[in-house]
Amino acid sequence: MTTVFKSSEARPMPGRSEGLLAWFRANLFSSMGNTVLSVLLLALGVWVLSASMDWSVVQAVFGANLQACNDVRGVGACWGVITEKGRLIVMGRYPEAEHWRPVIATALMLGVVVISCMPRFWNKALPLIWALMLVVYFILMKGGWMGLTEVDTDQWGGFPLTVMLTVISMTLAFPLAIFVALGRRSNMPAIKALCTLYVELIRGVPLITVLFMASFMLPLFMPEGVKIDVLVRVVVGITLFSAAYMAEVIRGGLQALPKGQTEAAATLGLTYWQTQRMIVLPQALATVVPSIMNTFIGLFKDTSLVTIVSLYELTGALGLALNSDADWRPFKIEAYLFITFIYFAFCFAMSRYSLWIEERTAVSKVR
Repeated sequence: MTTVFKSSEARPMPGRSEGLLAWFRANLFSSMGNTVLSVLLLALGVWVLSASMDWSVVQAVFGANLQACNDVRGVGACWGVITEKGRLIVMGRYPEAEHWRPVIATALMLGVVVISCMPRFWNKALPLIWALMLVVYFILMKGGWMGLTEVDTDQWGGFPLTVMLTVISMTLAFPLAIFVALGRRSNMPAIKALCTLYVELIRGVPLITVLFMASFMLPLFMPEGVKIDVLVRVVVGITLFSAAYMAEVIRGGLQALPKGQTEAAATLGLTYWQTQRMIVLPQALATVVPSIMNTFIGLFKDTSLVTIVSLYELTGALGLALNSDADWRPFKIEAYLFITFIYFAFCFAMSRYSLWIEERTAVSKVR
């Protein structure tokens, strides 16, 4: 039997499989139903964007002109409230003549945080940099030294207070959470019971209760004449609360690690702390990077609860600025959008850094 091969006619070149048009064709217009839904959503998006731009830009008032803002109320935005009240919103009740001090102190703290996120600075000098930064920070904020006017901590507020509470509480809560997580997996019953009791007790109450207890109830149990600053009590309360939640996240990472890792370390003659420092913790922490960053982001936003103890951080300072002036109070939406942008910018930056850490440790890649 003889097989005869015939040449087939040339087929048309297939469509592009890469590029923006190919992505749209595959994801948005792959069928008639998807095409109709995509067109409807696109039209809705264009309408929302057009209306938003008209309200926020075209019809908006950008100057601190109260009469002009009242004229466009309900039609356009009044960004003049930011011009008029922005300093009070950002700085809180800190004396206006001394605003240069929290600006420098906050920039210094954020700068140290940024360099701490860079691997090139992960060396023995980093703790010294942190210690020096904290000394300079509190000298600038508190004053009373080198000719600086003393400012009580109850006058600290706005964005500097939000940054300070977040950074210091994060820094203190992270190592505490590691020790608590290790304690919950300890073979010593007393340590395990103590760590479990701490976690369950803290997780069983909301943060606002912890702040209330730290601010109002703790001084009742202190000896006569002993007084702890309210800011210190708030930092301790937030730290203990965050550490309890973070400890459970880290414990999940520890439990996900195969038991063979510690058994192999034991055969090599490594001590318990050498095993944890060099083998267990690096792998466990890399596994739970997204959850840890989620805790940090939550902590950054939860600082708004300190208004219950009369510390006016960014959100509290906004309320203070608008409640004290009835003329500008109707434009609170614009003011809240302003601080929303600040919160979003920092939360987005933290989430981007978390993704970078995941890529660096190759946790998010398919093995």
